[in-house]
Amino acid sequence: MEYNDAIKNRLRRMEGQLRGVLNMMEQQKDCREVVTQLSAIRSAVDRAIGTIVASNLESCIRTELDQGNEPNHVIKEAVEMLVKSR
Repeated sequence: MEYNDAIKNRLRRMEGQLRGVLNMMEQQKDCREVVTQLSAIRSAVDRAIGTIVASNLESCIRTELDQGNEPNHVIKEAVEMLVKSR
């Protein structure tokens, strides 16, 4: 699968957020602020996972259909990946 620049940029933003949390910890910021930022990072990771799975699912379904197959197993696998990521 090819990953586009949008998803890579999203991950770079998360990387920056994570560095920011480390800086907050080094500065002894209030735990509520740290947890708030960590929650935002977790939400961003969840959205990135959803985007990657959705893009991959679309590609896999098209491949299965082009080969004359039913894409049921691909869909089931994608759902399992999403459930497992939570």
